Amino acid sequence: MRSAKSRPNRGRCTAVAAMSLSAALLPLTAAHAAQTSAPAVTAATTDAFGRIADAVLTDRTAALLEGAPKTRTALKAPGGVQMAAAQAKSEAGTVTSLHGTRTRLAALGEAYTDADTEVTVDSTRLRGGTATVRITETTTLTYAKIRGDEPATTGFTAHHELTFAAGPDGTWQLTRERLTDQGPRPVNEPAPAAPAPTVRPSAVIDAPRSATTYPAPAKPKNLGTGTTYNYAAMATYAEKYWKNYNTAYRRYNSAGGDCTNYLSQSLYAGGWKQVANSAEDYGTWYSKTSGESDTWIGVNEWSWFTQTAKRTTALANAYQMDVGDVLQMDFDKDGSKDHSMMTTYRSSSGVPYLTYHDADTYRRSLASLIASYPNSAYYAYRS
Repeated sequence: MRSAKSRPNRGRCTAVAAMSLSAALLPLTAAHAAQTSAPAVTAATTDAFGRIADAVLTDRTAALLEGAPKTRTALKAPGGVQMAAAQAKSEAGTVTSLHGTRTRLAALGEAYTDADTEVTVDSTRLRGGTATVRITETTTLTYAKIRGDEPATTGFTAHHELTFAAGPDGTWQLTRERLTDQGPRPVNEPAPAAPAPTVRPSAVIDAPRSATTYPAPAKPKNLGTGTTYNYAAMATYAEKYWKNYNTAYRRYNSAGGDCTNYLSQSLYAGGWKQVANSAEDYGTWYSKTSGESDTWIGVNEWSWFTQTAKRTTALANAYQMDVGDVLQMDFDKDGSKDHSMMTTYRSSSGVPYLTYHDADTYRRSLASLIASYPNSAYYAYRS
């Protein structure tokens, strides 16, 4: 396969009852703009920042639960930390969007009965009247037993950046929140807007898209000991290191995402052989002390390598995936894939559950991804 003159853009990951917030909070004033000194950020203030973050994210998660309330109760934040009116309005829209995600999940046969969200403040940076706070969110959701064969839970670790503005009266107001991870948004993030359909020309052989209708036509996979690869070992590796990374490998979270690097490690753990030399573009696949091949860490490059080397075959329907099989997503349908993940569990009713890095996620159902990304393209591979 030769494509040196025309290559698509590479992506490496390119990829309970809740506490709640009130929407009626203090506006920022013109006096704030003239303020020359900000209130001190004490330990109590940092704790209040974390409480606001916890309340926002817990509120979002609660919107996904069975019987989730349509309205939210008020929360008085300690330490003079509040939410700006514009941000409160935005959060109200986010929660409304997540009610829509819950409805789509129900139509796909999935629901959650309980959830737990915890927030840790990682760092606080103060510049003038602005505090930038980075936090880690750890959320676990309990699957409702609709089909009866769902795993017990799904979970993820996500990272967020919050911006607080100092008010002239010594208070802080949350003015912005954003997710900093690569890859699919967690299920408690709103679904992205539908993209405009585009076609990206490519000079490389690519895998065909997979359907996402349920149930899928039967496509049984031999998971026995006589197979070429050890699929159980792939899943075991992925579930062991989904949030506690294997220190024997480099991490690419800050360099485009770690999803395909992590996927390659899992495949290698199950018996895939590395290829150090090849005359073909994207013909190698390796991890060395000197670095990794593009096909080891790149979403599109991994696909081109595996299809050409016949390491994988395309599946007509993503619901046909079994343990050790791979799913890739093209979020905006621009022809360049953005994220890779591995199937580590499959229910007896035929629902695959995916584990991946960025944001680090354990056993997220295919239905959950489709509900959050109804307008994306899906590529499923039999490994």
